[in-house]
Amino acid sequence: MEAVGRTVVIGLGNEFRRDDGLGWAVAGLLERRAAQRQLPPGVVVARCDGDPGRLIALWEGAGLVIVVDACFPPLTRPGRTHRWAVGASGGLDVAAPARHSTHGLGFAEALLLSDALGRSPRHLIVYAVEGADQSTGMGMTAPVARAVPRLLRRITADIEQHGGPADGTGVRQAGPPSGTRRTTVTERRPPA
Repeated sequence: MEAVGRTVVIGLGNEFRRDDGLGWAVAGLLERRAAQRQLPPGVVVARCDGDPGRLIALWEGAGLVIVVDACFPPLTRPGRTHRWAVGASGGLDVAAPARHSTHGLGFAEALLLSDALGRSPRHLIVYAVEGADQSTGMGMTAPVARAVPRLLRRITADIEQHGGPADGTGVRQAGPPSGTRRTTVTERRPPA
């Protein structure tokens, strides 16, 4: 397997908005794993509030970017995890930015802007976990908190399969993560 370069995992959200703190909680757990050398060398873990400029700065020059966020669709099943994978030849359909997100201007707009500037990651994986509560306060609801251990295993498998240092050391082939709704998108369309 060929390594794609620097790997960045970005936890999006707001830790003071209950389930919207999911991305930050996952990032914190991954930072601890990195400190204990349980992740390949060179993996960068960051937290972000979704600001497009900060997101682009975090993923610029990365081969693999994994973004973790909570989503709040109209008919929610708290804890259900969605996974989108985008390679160099395709993109996410961002026709309805922020439709299920708490970030007014954020991830979808950052993707469009980074694409226009030629600063998109080579490989992007997005995990969105359906949340139930985005009211003010700390701590996730039980169904969302129960999704975290499984999500950490999936992210670790993605890092092992797709990421790693640019020289290929520490990279091994792993099977794809299981148990998520998987969508592979092959074209990017501008907002209507």
